[in-house]
Amino acid sequence: MPDQAWSQFCQALEKAGEVIGSDQAPDTPLDRAEGYRYLSRLTREMLYSCLDNADPDFPRFHELDLVKIGADNPDNVYLSANIRGDRTYRITGTRGTIAYFSIGSKANRYAKDGTMASTGELSDADLTLAPDGTVEIIASAEPQAGNWLPLAPDSTGLVVRQTYLDRTTETPGRWHVEQIGGPAEPAPLTPEFLAKALQRTALSVHGTAATFAHWTRTFMTRPNELPDFGQEMFQRAGGDPEIFYLHGYWTLEPGEAWVIETDVPDCPYWNFQLGNWWMESLDHHRKITVNKHTAALSGGRLTIVVASEDPGVGNWIDTCGHSSGTALLRWLGASEHPIPKCRVVPLEEVR
Repeated sequence: MPDQAWSQFCQALEKAGEVIGSDQAPDTPLDRAEGYRYLSRLTREMLYSCLDNADPDFPRFHELDLVKIGADNPDNVYLSANIRGDRTYRITGTRGTIAYFSIGSKANRYAKDGTMASTGELSDADLTLAPDGTVEIIASAEPQAGNWLPLAPDSTGLVVRQTYLDRTTETPGRWHVEQIGGPAEPAPLTPEFLAKALQRTALSVHGTAATFAHWTRTFMTRPNELPDFGQEMFQRAGGDPEIFYLHGYWTLEPGEAWVIETDVPDCPYWNFQLGNWWMESLDHHRKITVNKHTAALSGGRLTIVVASEDPGVGNWIDTCGHSSGTALLRWLGASEHPIPKCRVVPLEEVR
């Protein structure tokens, strides 16, 4: 059985490569290389999640290390753990000084229908901290006193978002999760579990890649805009209910710039970021994002210039050698959600 399971896993992974060569996907050497790297990153993450860190009786938080999925936020520290909705868990940690914290329970159905439904949410506004700054959260189906994170019968995971305004001065929290009343030790590995885990891994790689390729094709219907495509699609894929998402697709010819102008609502956090066609944020070592703390505003308005080279203006975003890709503007905790005005102009006009 293990031999057959491995062979089927390898064949299924090869089929996932069809997403990279699909219609409308870019065929430049850079985009194709990033596409296959994306699949390798998904494979690494899904193997760990489905095989090595899959036991809901012994969950562990792990950080996404260079795994970029669905317009990942460069300002975020993401943690995730596998759980089950019929268990009870204790989550303990320190809040830290990072600007924003949230934790959600999710029903991950990426392998089935490309969704990750929220089954419970807690954010900064909901948390009660102990005098020493520590936090205890109970995740369960039954209501609990204190910090309670609801679980549903089909809950499969926990997702923590910790968001920086300023990475140079802020410190994220440290978090631990354990089941209450669980077994003393993990069950031994069986061939049956291995086969199912490899199958889930391959389905999750293909399902995740196909889901966000579909999103990009949707955004391509309105190039060089940041419209409201409706929030339901983004929430069904695991979005934070506190965030209003303005996704887009951009494409530029040499010597062009994408200029984005918008009012900025009163909110605890917002950011704009640039991504590749596969909806991965671009190189974090380059100027690919701006947020509430780092942006320069003029009269309360924000102007962003996306271009292949720095035109010498504030809020320049680097295309990092790409001629097309995806973008996202997040408004977090805002009561109003301005829609930006966007235009493509010769780069010389904004120098």
